[in-house]
Amino acid sequence: MYDRILVPTDGSDVSEVAIEHAVDLAEKYDAEIHALYVVDVDAVSFGLGAEQVDRIRQGHLGEMEEVEEKANDATRAVADAATERGIDVVESVRVGQPHAVVADYAEDEDIDLVVIGSHGRSGVRRALLGSVTERVLRSTRKPVLVVDFEPED
Repeated sequence: MYDRILVPTDGSDVSEVAIEHAVDLAEKYDAEIHALYVVDVDAVSFGLGAEQVDRIRQGHLGEMEEVEEKANDATRAVADAATERGIDVVESVRVGQPHAVVADYAEDEDIDLVVIGSHGRSGVRRALLGSVTERVLRSTRKPVLVVDFEPED
């Protein structure tokens, strides 16, 4: 049923919960996991100069050590969890609007299932903050498993 499972990750606790579910499903279905980190140019542009943003847009993350390290750490967390259980992993870092990149990646790589975490916000908080997860749901026709994150008290 699932041969390729995509886990978009930003390295957060929310992503960790999605990783657990994706790895369990991949093990059950003998599927390959794709770990995807999206460098959100709109988000990083506030703290960077125009020249740095242009480098990121062109995919020159090697020149942006902090951004590259965060991306590699996030995808490595997925890879470590998967390889512990003998699951093949493809790690990828892309640049753009996260929801659009996730949807395009899922289509281009013939992904069977997207497993993504959510903060579980609703109402005004969701409207004000937006939701990458919600936008992914609207941007792809691939099946999406949304895993709500519940912080421990």
